[in-house]
Amino acid sequence: QVQLVESGGGLVQAGGSLRLSCAASGSIGSINAMGWYRQAPGKQRELVARITSVGSTNYADSVKGRFTISRDNAKNTVNLQMNSLKPEDTAVYYCNADLRERSRIVSRSYWGQGTQVTVSS
Repeated sequence: QVQLVESGGGLVQAGGSLRLSCAASGSIGSINAMGWYRQAPGKQRELVARITSVGSTNYADSVKGRFTISRDNAKNTVNLQMNSLKPEDTAVYYCNADLRERSRIVSRSYWGQGTQVTVSS
């Protein structure tokens, strides 16, 4: 069984910074892409940032230049450094991994439980 556990959310003033972390654990065979998504009240879940196993990244236009995604393949972790935060960044942030369990041939998408990020103006 595989789990993704996020940490690092909280309340911050506009212009501040937060760092989110996500650790994958369990019977992991391999991890392809990892990423962060967010969902604000009344809105659809959207991609924030994504990183492949070889380090290629892509970001939502709204966070480019402010957020940085990184991963440690040896530790099965992915981080999101969020700087210059804005009130519109307020959302529940979810970790995602395209991951293959050891007992399986194909990979599938796994989600963390979510962590709240609130940016006050």
